Amino acid sequence: MVFSQCGLLCAYVWFKKIQCPYLYLMKILMVCMGNICRSPLAEGVLRNKAEQAGLNWTVESAGTLAYNQGCAPHPLVQRIAKENGVDIGRHECRRLSKEDFKNYDRIYIMDDVNYEDARQIAGDQWYEGKVDYLMNGLYPGENRPVPDPWGGTEEEFCHAYKLIDAACERLVSKAIAHS
Repeated sequence: MVFSQCGLLCAYVWFKKIQCPYLYLMKILMVCMGNICRSPLAEGVLRNKAEQAGLNWTVESAGTLAYNQGCAPHPLVQRIAKENGVDIGRHECRRLSKEDFKNYDRIYIMDDVNYEDARQIAGDQWYEGKVDYLMNGLYPGENRPVPDPWGGTEEEFCHAYKLIDAACERLVSKAIAHS
């Protein structure tokens, strides 16, 4: 029996993992178009909130297009993130891959175009129960977008941050409530 090898602590962790799956080894991917504005911001915000809450989550991000591979996030996104205690300066943009649909437990999408592009990329790896709009955490089933601030004003970038922050806060609070 597994428990006899590692003792009572192992049995407790096993029991808690069954009772509180959100606390253990959750892999989350945030997805937008270019992985230069919304998704790296969502990655950083959720990672910070999960760490502060003691959640054992891996949070990463990708874009449905390959325009910005290897680039850092947009400078304005980095500044807004840093002003809110989130450092995303080391992030390197990457493209969403078919393998991501096998490697992540949850994939959060920013808008309708990203959703359809992700479905195309996933092909036979698409699983509806794994993919959701980030804003559905706040507005279940409404599939509201996080508007793309690319090319917009600083206010539009700040608005995207506020939406992402609220949605990530809800994801963490739901996980804690289920623990």
